[in-house]
Parts: sequence; structure tokens; C-alpha cells
Amino acid sequence: MTNSEFILEMRNISKEFPGVKALDNVTLKVRPATVHAIMGENGAGKSTLMKCLFGIYQPDAGEIILDGRKVDIRNSKEALDLGISMIHQELLPVRQRSVMENLWLGRFPKKRYGIFEFVDEAKMYRDTQEILSKFNIDVKPTELMKNLSASKIQFIEITKAVSYNAKIIIMDEPTSSLTENEVVQLFDLIGKLKKQGVAIIYISHRIDEIFKIADELTIMRDGKVVGTWATHELTEDMIISKMVGREMTSRFPKREATPGEVILRVENLTSANPASFRNVSFELRKGEILGIGGLVGSQRTELVESIFGLRPIASGKIFLNGKEVVIRSPIDAKKHGIALLTEERRSTGIFPDLNIIENTTMASLTNYTGRFMWINDRKRRKDTESMVNLLRIKTPTLRSLIKNLSGGNQQKVLLARWLLTSPEILILDEPTRGIDVGAKYEIYTIMNELTKQGKGIIMISSEMPELLGMADRIMVMCEGYLSGILDRNEATEEKIMRLASKYAK
Repeated sequence: MTNSEFILEMRNISKEFPGVKALDNVTLKVRPATVHAIMGENGAGKSTLMKCLFGIYQPDAGEIILDGRKVDIRNSKEALDLGISMIHQELLPVRQRSVMENLWLGRFPKKRYGIFEFVDEAKMYRDTQEILSKFNIDVKPTELMKNLSASKIQFIEITKAVSYNAKIIIMDEPTSSLTENEVVQLFDLIGKLKKQGVAIIYISHRIDEIFKIADELTIMRDGKVVGTWATHELTEDMIISKMVGREMTSRFPKREATPGEVILRVENLTSANPASFRNVSFELRKGEILGIGGLVGSQRTELVESIFGLRPIASGKIFLNGKEVVIRSPIDAKKHGIALLTEERRSTGIFPDLNIIENTTMASLTNYTGRFMWINDRKRRKDTESMVNLLRIKTPTLRSLIKNLSGGNQQKVLLARWLLTSPEILILDEPTRGIDVGAKYEIYTIMNELTKQGKGIIMISSEMPELLGMADRIMVMCEGYLSGILDRNEATEEKIMRLASKYAK
């Protein structure tokens, strides 16, 4: 290494896609053995910049200096060979293969028998067991990835990045699927890596994490760098205003809707899966936001997916406006005015190879079909355009593929999809995961507007401030049971955690 104080310099990087300049003369300098955070609204260019560093994209202009010398990184293998590894925001493991096969994909240990070469599965098993034990990950090397929770998969991906013995590790929203204990475990791992001289580039929307883990922070907006600061020089309000380019007086809009009569009543709902939820009863009122809190494994998602007809129920009743209904499928749920925004937008939300219009109107296609199943594309385009304007979705054109949008803008498209179905009940499972503070506020404002129209909203969230700031009541689950419901004026983080961690059976 040279005498430079920086292990990495990305100088004057520019990158343009059709209709949008994603990066405009961006410079980033990272010191060794530090955590350098990058923050910005969705579409600010954070992930694009890191994809240029990791060889996924080729910058149109600028240069990359690594260890004091200029390098050209044409693909991800070259990045890995140079000591740069990356944990991507969207988890895309090979789900039908084992943990150890995913961990060593592309670099399986080999053994020879004469002229023949084979994968050394015994060595691969031992090496996997060793690295999993090192990071206290309780997973069998032979377990299929499809059987693991999102948080376990996230930790496998983190372990994989570390296993390359990289000197720079890019972490793009690494805690999005982790529990609080797992976040502590990750931060402990990051501390160990820093002591070994590794530099961490850390992208996150969670400001509290930045103050806990980052040494320096670079803020981006609209493809440009706003500035770089030592983290201790900043406050939360300063970070937010620099990110969004304006002062934000509050993280949550004022709740204006007054809950009315009961629109949904659930009585003793029990899953057909014995390991899932049991005997859950609650009510949702018109104009109300009912928050659902709980730890990973509390069966919150399983509950709402059963109400939407995605999972079978063994017993219990569902009433809409006082009338019992039977919901066996999402088609039934839609007919009854229920919409569900799922937790995992990549695997259960977007159609990556379809454009914005097609993704936005997917759940309401019958509104655009005429005789002989002819699709009124003009009406689809008009409705999509109104939703793009309403939700401030950043996209070059309505014909752009949704997979080319930032994660937050993908989430907005999915919200637009369900708003077009004109639901009376909107179920939102982690609606602001991976979304910046500015976009979160916009979604909160839309939720408020919907409740003022008399819509009922069920919101699952793992973020305590979000539950406390938006919900009229908070329903807490623990190990498949409803452990309590708190009114807005009595709810505190301590009470929610107490209910989430212990259920008095």
C-alpha cells in the first residue's frame, strides 16, 4: 500500500442510463479500518455507485484508485480478486441448493483422482462449519437455502462476503432483515473486521445505526455528493435536511382521521400449520391504522397472509362490515376489498422484467380489458402516470423496467398497484423497509389520506418509532399468539417489547 491515507478513492464518477443521470461527478474517499456510511434518498445514486465499484456497472467517466493505484474493474470477479466484496440489498441466493454450496459458489474446493477432478464436499462441509461457528450462525451446512428465514439468509450472505478475505466490504442495507440481537451480532463482527484493517462501506436508511457504527458519512442527493463529514459532527436533523434538501419538522405527519365503526373483525383465527398462529382475535375500524408489532417468528406475516387467502386456516371466522365471509384465495380477498402489500418485494411483489405500467396495473387488469380481452393501454398509461405523480416515483419513463428502479421506488410502484384496486382494507407488511426518510414521510401522508377517506389499514412494522408514530392501536404478537393490544396514548417501546418477548399462555 502507498502512503495515501485512503484505501479507496472514486474520483469524478459519472453514470448515465436512458433518460436519467444516475451519478454526476461523484467523488468518494474511504480510509482503511473505518466504517464509511453512505446515505441518501431512494434514487440518490448510492447503490449505483457501489455497483460501479463492484464491476456490475461500468462508469461513463471518472477513475477508481485502490491502494494508491488506478484500477479498471470490468466485472465482479475482478472486484473480488482485488479484495472488494459486496452484500447486496436484494437477497438472491440459489434457494434450491445448500448453505455450503451457496457459500462457496464459483470457488468449490477440488480434489483429483488421476486425471479426474471432483468437488471436495468433505472439505467444503468442514470449511463451512468452521466459518459458521466463527460467526455464531446456527445453521447446518447441508440445509437448503429455501428453508431459511430472511434473517438467516442475510447472515449467510454477510458470511460469504467476509469469507473472501476482502480489504473492502460493501454492505447495502445489511440489517434490513435482521432482529435486534442479530444487528448487535453484526456490529460486533464489523468491529472485529475494523481491527483487522478492513474498510466497510455501509449503506443504510437507519440513522440510529449510522451513529452507532460509522466513522464518516457521505450524503448523496440526485446523483451528486452533498458532502462528507465525521459522524460525530452531525445530528439526526442535520442528516435528514441534507438528504432531502429541505427542513423536516417531523418524521411523522399528524394523524387526523378519527376511527369509526368496525370494518373487519377476526375471531379465534388459527392457522392450518400447527407451528403458526393460534386463536387470534382483533378488530379494525374505518379510518384506523392498526399496527402489528412482534419479533421475528411471531407469525405476523403468516396471520395477514391467511386473512388475504394466501395461507389456509384451520378454524376461526372473518367478518367484513358485520357479515361473515370466507376467503380461500387472494381473488376472494380482492373481491371483498382487501389488498396486501407483501414483505419481500423482490420475491413476492415485483415482476422484474415488466415495465412500470404493467407492474402498476397488474392487480386491476379487469379494469382495462374490453371485448375480446382487448387491453386499453391508453387508460393504463393514464392511471399509471397519475400514480407516479401522486407517489413521486422516480422513473425515466413509464416503459422503464421496474428492476432498474431503486428499491424504494419499486416499493412505491407496488403501493400504487394496490391503490388502483380501490381497497377498503389495505394490509401493509413492512411498507417502508429499505426506504429513505423523505419517501417514508410521503407514504405516511398517503396512509393518512386513505384513513381520512374511511379506509382501514393494518401495518406490520419492525420499527418501533414507526409503530408509535403512525398506529392508532398496536397489536403485539409473540410466538403465534396475540399477547396484547395497546392504545396509541399508552403505548411505549418498553410495553411493546415486554409483550413481544413473553406471552402468558
